[in-house]
Amino acid sequence: MAPEIGELLGGSMVFVLFLTLLAILTHQMLSSYVRKWREMKPIPGISPTYPLLGNALSFKSNGRDFFCQLVEYTNQFRNVPLMKVWIGPVPFLILFHAENIEMVLNNPKHMDKAYAYKFLHPWLGTGLLTSTGDKWRRRRKMLTPTFHFSILTEFLEVMNEQAEVLIEKLGKQAGKGAFNCFNHITLCALDIICETAMGKKIYAQSNYDSEYVRCVYKMSDIITRRQRMPWYWPDFVYYSLGEGKEHNRSLKVLHSFTESVIYERAEYIAYIESDSESDQGTKKRRAFLDMLLKTTDEDGNKLTHKDIQEEVDTFMFEGHDTTAASMNWAIHLIGSHPEVQRKVQLELQEVFGQSDRPINTEDLKKLRYLECVIKESLRLFPAVPFFARSICEDCHINGFKVPKGANAIIMPYALHRDPRYFPDPEEFRPERFLPENSAGRHAYAFIPFSAGLRNCIGQRFAVMEEKVVLASILRNFNIEATQKREELRPLGELILRPEKGIWIKLEKRTH
Repeated sequence: MAPEIGELLGGSMVFVLFLTLLAILTHQMLSSYVRKWREMKPIPGISPTYPLLGNALSFKSNGRDFFCQLVEYTNQFRNVPLMKVWIGPVPFLILFHAENIEMVLNNPKHMDKAYAYKFLHPWLGTGLLTSTGDKWRRRRKMLTPTFHFSILTEFLEVMNEQAEVLIEKLGKQAGKGAFNCFNHITLCALDIICETAMGKKIYAQSNYDSEYVRCVYKMSDIITRRQRMPWYWPDFVYYSLGEGKEHNRSLKVLHSFTESVIYERAEYIAYIESDSESDQGTKKRRAFLDMLLKTTDEDGNKLTHKDIQEEVDTFMFEGHDTTAASMNWAIHLIGSHPEVQRKVQLELQEVFGQSDRPINTEDLKKLRYLECVIKESLRLFPAVPFFARSICEDCHINGFKVPKGANAIIMPYALHRDPRYFPDPEEFRPERFLPENSAGRHAYAFIPFSAGLRNCIGQRFAVMEEKVVLASILRNFNIEATQKREELRPLGELILRPEKGIWIKLEKRTH
């Protein structure tokens, strides 16, 4: 009997220990929550706010409606110094004033991405977009040389070739009435990123229905829905009652695509390096993946397959979806403003004359007005409508105390509509970005590629691609937008997209 009593007592002790540990953890979490609640109480916020659930019950479940809701909040609080919302037990500051955003983005203490980014980890791992601390610093330092201007210049050839394929496709639509150009532009961007990032031609433009693109959209929708529903944050709830199965199906498609390309490219590089004669007389194009496969860190260690996978997944998503959306918004705006279109085409005429030659780096420098058009499009429709950071130490923002552990949602979509820096903010005026009109503007008033230490590493790549593709289209066609601005219905998820696409008419230009 004695051993049984001992076992029983031992089991009871374990159970008591477990309950004690659970009570301590619960107490710590509740204490932290109550402390943040008290310290952030003076900051204006939306109502009603419920304990532990916060404002989550007020949020619309549909992505389009939720984005409109956020925009409406920023309009209501435009003249308020700071604004907060609670998503479950987690407090978020909504930042859309340049001076407040600078306080966060310019502070090396607040460089970690917010809690909500953890839902991107199954897809993108902890690559450059989602990593924090030392890992991010090491990775950024390691990857910066791969975006050197000389390497971007090599990518120009690919951009020209894929733009040519796009022009041929668009030519079949010219003179035939309105059509949705969104997918055409997206597949062109996908072809460009696949060849420049991974060294692989996938001929997406020849295959109108891309499973990869469909899964990127589905994944964006699934992740953003989970981010705003705290009851789905615990994995066991999400995979039992939420969209966990759908999430994993899309994830499998996305990962198998990039995995197969990495494997193929690694095999190809190994073959080329072992058989140098086979490559004599031909110019090898470098790809971002080639550099990843050869890159070493400060200690001379190569990246692991997992490291490479997460960076490739990040650049495949960030490098095609954001740029594709930006180009589509620009096409709508150019097609809605004939006087702007004429100015761009006049500039193109001055640079290229009657020639149909590819675009080179010198041409890119001369396309100054086109660059203003791209910037003004990014002001009105930033590809990333909001992003978030974690507040990593107690601080003060605009006179309010903000405790460590709070999160900041930075909203370029609302920031770019600040009438202090952009009078008549809904008007499309590319001249705002001429040097004489930009002088003296707050450095954080326009941040389509984020700002500060964690700004977008690929922004020069993105602007170069936009210039090449938009210039190619406008050298060959006149664009007429067939939607009014209010019909676009922006859908703000991970990327800002028009709900029903971009509908235009094209007319072939005669030189």
